[in-house]
Amino acid sequence: MEVLHLLHIKNILGEGPLWSGEEQALYWVDIIGESIQKYDTDTGKIKSFPQNEQISVIGFREQGGFIAAGKYGMKFWSPEENVLNPICNPEKDRKESRFNDGKVDRMGRFWAGTMTSSGAESALYRLDHDLSLHIMESGVTISNGIGWSPDNQTMYFADTLHYVIYAYDFDLESGLIANRRAFITVDPDGGVPDGLTVDSEGFVWCAFWGGAKITRFDPQGKVERVIPLPVTQPTSCCFGGKNLTELYITSAWDGLSNVERGSQPWAGDIFMVPTDVKGVPEPKFLG
Repeated sequence: MEVLHLLHIKNILGEGPLWSGEEQALYWVDIIGESIQKYDTDTGKIKSFPQNEQISVIGFREQGGFIAAGKYGMKFWSPEENVLNPICNPEKDRKESRFNDGKVDRMGRFWAGTMTSSGAESALYRLDHDLSLHIMESGVTISNGIGWSPDNQTMYFADTLHYVIYAYDFDLESGLIANRRAFITVDPDGGVPDGLTVDSEGFVWCAFWGGAKITRFDPQGKVERVIPLPVTQPTSCCFGGKNLTELYITSAWDGLSNVERGSQPWAGDIFMVPTDVKGVPEPKFLG
């Protein structure tokens, strides 16, 4: 599959790509660069929204604007004023902790997990419409990609330094998860699981940090295809474009040596892969 070098933007830690069908635009974050960014595919313009903190994930909100999470908890973000309004910060007493990745489910609840630099003390949270917060998983190292099967029967969640993507039975109405099992486990020498998305056929696409690839897994966890990339640290992916057949990929140069950065001039850039499958539109947070 052809990998197109789309945007030369050199994000330190590009993450969380999110496609707006209404705007025909791609949003994403540069966590360490403390910015939220937008690419308008019709005009080709890139807009940066500087922040005074690390924002690691954003999702659409039904009443306008976005839900976000990062170093200082969960917040609402208004792009018009570029203002963050706090909701909650469940790990405020843990100085090394921050939110890392997340997504909105198809009942409009926001899921986001935390991370620290070491140990397995992080958690996965669910924020409901009434802004009540629930701990859904604990003992996590680095919370990463999350997604749901098209039939809403299965939830996927990557725990990066346990080298696993878990699958859970998912109850759409209640938002409860059960029967955790390993969907895939990996040898970290080939990269570790980072952000992911699920397509309309129920296949899971995952970025492998350190692995220079995106891998597509069938619903049984078997590798269906591997897309090699010109950078070693892809971070996440999402479907976009007019027909939701374009796979957008974020990347990072954080942690690379000077020699590695010299050999990867596109590290931190945005890539796009035309595919033969369709994604699923992203839901909006209803709170």
